[in-house]
Amino acid sequence: MDKMIVYEDDTLLVVHKPAGIATETAKIGQADVVSELKNYRRKKGETPYIGVVHRLDQPVEGLLVFAKDAGAAKKLSADLQNGQLSKKYAALVEGTPQAQDGTLSDYLIKDGRTNLSKVVPEGTDGAKKAALQWKLLRSSSTGAYALLEIELYTGRHHQIRVQMAHAGFPLLGDTKYGSAQTKELSAQLSIHNVALAANELSLIHPVTGKKMHFSLDINKFLHVIGME
Repeated sequence: MDKMIVYEDDTLLVVHKPAGIATETAKIGQADVVSELKNYRRKKGETPYIGVVHRLDQPVEGLLVFAKDAGAAKKLSADLQNGQLSKKYAALVEGTPQAQDGTLSDYLIKDGRTNLSKVVPEGTDGAKKAALQWKLLRSSSTGAYALLEIELYTGRHHQIRVQMAHAGFPLLGDTKYGSAQTKELSAQLSIHNVALAANELSLIHPVTGKKMHFSLDINKFLHVIGME
């Protein structure tokens, strides 16, 4: 657990969640970050409260902030809604966009039976608007894949994975939304998890008011695909 903790004080825990571990799960016997943090606090003799502010899909790695008390959780959740808590992602996608940057705006609906989301026409019953901004960081010499920076404006189920696939740039390693070509390319590059990382997190400390920024090294993405 100690290796996952990026920052800790009396109010916050910032954690680097590995790919393959759930943020929180009700499945008996399955490890998740929230349970691990509760055990960590319990062993330290602290109240094992963990306030969940946001989540990451199980196959996705990245930065998460948790609150140690309900007041901090409420403040951070409000900041997430009003944009004062922001996240950026690094994503490896199949193909290379022609533009240097852009935005995507779609309507998504989740199928509870399959745990998959899809893009549907505006006005579809139960659909929710999803918006993100992307920026091209690097592309391979052949244009077969590219590294993008993505910032979410909304937080929908599987949002980045669904919207990028719908736009024609599915994420490498994504077996749920990727095409047959995506899966073949991922296998060639030995990418076995969704190539998406929540690599930047900016927030305002709920007690001190201090602006805080955390980031992860994404050079390993470049190394995997030979784009150093």
